[in-house]
Amino acid sequence: TTVARPPLKSPHAGEAGGLSGAPLKALALERLRDFRRASGDAIPLIAAGGIASADDAWARIRAGASLVQLYTALVYHGPGLARRIAAGLVERLERDGFASVAEATGAD
Repeated sequence: TTVARPPLKSPHAGEAGGLSGAPLKALALERLRDFRRASGDAIPLIAAGGIASADDAWARIRAGASLVQLYTALVYHGPGLARRIAAGLVERLERDGFASVAEATGAD
């Protein structure tokens, strides 16, 4: 969650308060890349903000996340989302030739 306000199309865009979920996707990925560049693989990074699919999780892992966090997407997609993302990650590992998530972490 952030109080930064990227451009939003909602009629409520000007309201005060924290922002989470899909509107943070690009900002969260950018910050993750910044932290990965600064820290290398010295510390585990946990990605959050707009993760709602295996593609989202995979992009975060390849950008340097050791773990991904789900929150807002669970409200919209239900608890089965975690299982769908896990299955999708297995497919992406195989497709891209990685033996493990650890091997794919920071690959981009």
